[in-house]
Amino acid sequence: MIHEEVSTESRARRTLSGAARVLLALKLDGPLAIGLGIAAAYGLVVLYSASAESLSVLLRTGLRVVLGAIVMLALARVNPNVLRRISPWLYGLGVLLLLAVAAVGHVHLGAKRWLDIGPFHFQPSELMKLAVPMMCAWYLHERPLPPRWSDLALLGLIILVPVALVAKEPDLGTAMLIGAGGAIVVFLAGLRKRVIAVLLLLAVAGVWLGLRFMHGYQRERLVSFLNPQADPLGAGYHIIQSQIAIGSGGVFGKGWMAGSQAQLDFLPERTTDFIFSVIGEEFGLLGLAGLLLLYGFIVGRSLYLSMQGPDTFSRLLGGSVALTFFVYVFINAGMTTGLVPVVGVPLPLVSYGGSSVVTVLSGFGILMSLYSHRKLMG
Repeated sequence: MIHEEVSTESRARRTLSGAARVLLALKLDGPLAIGLGIAAAYGLVVLYSASAESLSVLLRTGLRVVLGAIVMLALARVNPNVLRRISPWLYGLGVLLLLAVAAVGHVHLGAKRWLDIGPFHFQPSELMKLAVPMMCAWYLHERPLPPRWSDLALLGLIILVPVALVAKEPDLGTAMLIGAGGAIVVFLAGLRKRVIAVLLLLAVAGVWLGLRFMHGYQRERLVSFLNPQADPLGAGYHIIQSQIAIGSGGVFGKGWMAGSQAQLDFLPERTTDFIFSVIGEEFGLLGLAGLLLLYGFIVGRSLYLSMQGPDTFSRLLGGSVALTFFVYVFINAGMTTGLVPVVGVPLPLVSYGGSSVVTVLSGFGILMSLYSHRKLMG
């Protein structure tokens, strides 16, 4: 039987095209890799315009995309059993690094988010975007599902410790993404109706408590979300200019590098948080729709790969990678159109920022590893 399976696999390999053989050898999923590549290329085109034709920004971003791709390739070849075993160690290291940030972190623009490692600034919170869902999936791997109350309490602690440390930096956007990654794992594990009701009540209480401890600028963002016209030249300026940019693009847009809001510097943070608005102004509704369809394909393909996982760890972690990517897109698109408050979440694979690109591609590398090694897991 084993000999027959090996022979069948050998024949299948011989019938593959050259490109398919390369993808198989690299443990990559072809459709997902192509989708990610198109999104990254789209991002570089938009970023060149948003940065006022800055070659240095384009080059730095391109190098970070290459670095992220290398990390993705490396992680795709790692046996998922290894990833599962190192999950608690990775989580513990991440928490220690966040504590180090609180103690001796580098302060930039009023936020203490970085550690200085020689000539490099490292943001440990990016590591926790992967470590938290990995830890939650590791914990649930050999436990009965849906999780019991005791399991939920411990999972809540696993998620809230890094969320609280990151929110204190302060970095509310990243804290939300870390919390979302862990919460998605818990949700995918299955929850009883009464558990969902209790969690909703706790969420309401958490929001109320969070409002009491918000920084001043965070309260201003919330007020501007509810009524941006109340302070059009202050807290509401970002949302108003973003909506003007998207609305002025119409269906077909003003053309690449021809957007007045972006090119004349009316649109703030146009290379990072509000790059979605640049796309709307320059490429119009069709440009935004094309990007959202591409994102939808990436999420859909990722969910398909995650559902092929042979065990609890791979299915929960893979699903978290896919749906956290969706959360990235939803929050960024929502805050630039005024549907959610501005929280500083980048548009994945498009916004300028090295740490985010590497983290996103690392997550997809883990997902491809879970899929390509699914016959070897146990």
